[in-house]
Amino acid sequence: MSADAAPGMLSNQELLALDGQALEPLLLHIAARLQARGQMLAAAESCTGGLIAGACTHLAGSSLWFERGFVSYSNAAKTELLGVDPALIARHGAVSEPVARAMAEGALARSPAQASLAVTGVAGPGGGSPDKPVGTVWFAWCVDGRTHSQCQHFAGGRAAVRAATVAHALERLGALLG
Repeated sequence: MSADAAPGMLSNQELLALDGQALEPLLLHIAARLQARGQMLAAAESCTGGLIAGACTHLAGSSLWFERGFVSYSNAAKTELLGVDPALIARHGAVSEPVARAMAEGALARSPAQASLAVTGVAGPGGGSPDKPVGTVWFAWCVDGRTHSQCQHFAGGRAAVRAATVAHALERLGALLG
């Protein structure tokens, strides 16, 4: 947590990272690329709890390119909403590459969207392990018929991890869309 924030509160930097205006140039790029392709986006979120969908819908006119968001915080929600196989979660854990990929693919299968992104991670302050410490986030993106995945480790408290997750998910999506 930054010195300019009270315990449990977002710092100015963390608020800026979540602010739709700060992300607006990136979101405008994503919107333009999806609209040029005639595509819609679906987001499957665990550790961000809908923050990515919130950032996308901050833009007026986002209904032209943002189709829906799935908040699948629990393992049961990942299975019920996105079709993630419970055996996959049991074998690899909710915070894993196979689960992130299954979430992104499930978001496409359960929506009319043509592009998707998914995030699953340990935002903290608890819940970490030696193998998956707080700040571990798995990402997946389905773009142009291919699923891409990546793991990142973010420093800071819960708000910082969630803000960094939102920013990274959207930055990588923007890059994949060209």
